[in-house]
Amino acid sequence: MNRLGKGRLGFVSTTTLAILAVLLASCAPATMPPRNECVVLLHGLGRSAASMSWLAQRLTAAGFQTVSLDYPSQALPIETLAANLADPIAQACNGTLTKLHLVGHSLGGILIRLYLQQHRPVNLGRVVMLSPPNQGSELADQLKENPFYRYATGPAGQQLGTAPDSLPNRLGAVDFELGVITGNRSLNPVFSAWILGEDDGKVSVALSKVTGMADFLVVAHSHTWIMNSAEVAEQTVYFLEQGYFRR
Repeated sequence: MNRLGKGRLGFVSTTTLAILAVLLASCAPATMPPRNECVVLLHGLGRSAASMSWLAQRLTAAGFQTVSLDYPSQALPIETLAANLADPIAQACNGTLTKLHLVGHSLGGILIRLYLQQHRPVNLGRVVMLSPPNQGSELADQLKENPFYRYATGPAGQQLGTAPDSLPNRLGAVDFELGVITGNRSLNPVFSAWILGEDDGKVSVALSKVTGMADFLVVAHSHTWIMNSAEVAEQTVYFLEQGYFRR
């Protein structure tokens, strides 16, 4: 009887452990075979490469080589930031790779647009932008004279307004495969009161669009944390693979 009881307990324990292992495995991203493709990630204004680490892990699990670059977003004008990123982007991935993809959050997307106008890689793949101020941000219009905003965002923050002569609006249409993902959830009702229509707390849904983009997707996330969304990671991988988002 004792043996039977121990056997049953052993069976239950083994089965429970097996179930737990399956559940844990389903929570972690499946690791795909390595691709001969690289993704360079650029963070947003006032952030660092660490802010893109979660998304980078998901892209790595999908088989991409990933490099998340740091740059001094609050210290220099956008033109200088883009110029300074040319060599790091070129050196980030092995030159024999078949494709170089780019993923940028917020200001990172604007830097990608400017970079690609001046330094188009011959092996350019696809581009995904997360909450980019592609036509500027009303928030930058409202706060440009605010001393704290000027200190916190530096020269780049002064360049992200919605005027026709603002830097984002001078860049024109895109001529590469671009997918834009933006959010419609705000963590700051004061900021949202200054923004027309749906917004993510920093950029309106409407002003995140740009002429020439291949696909556009709105998700229920805020500007600050959109890159940490499992849904956004899945859609980013899908666009890099297919050239459009999963519907």
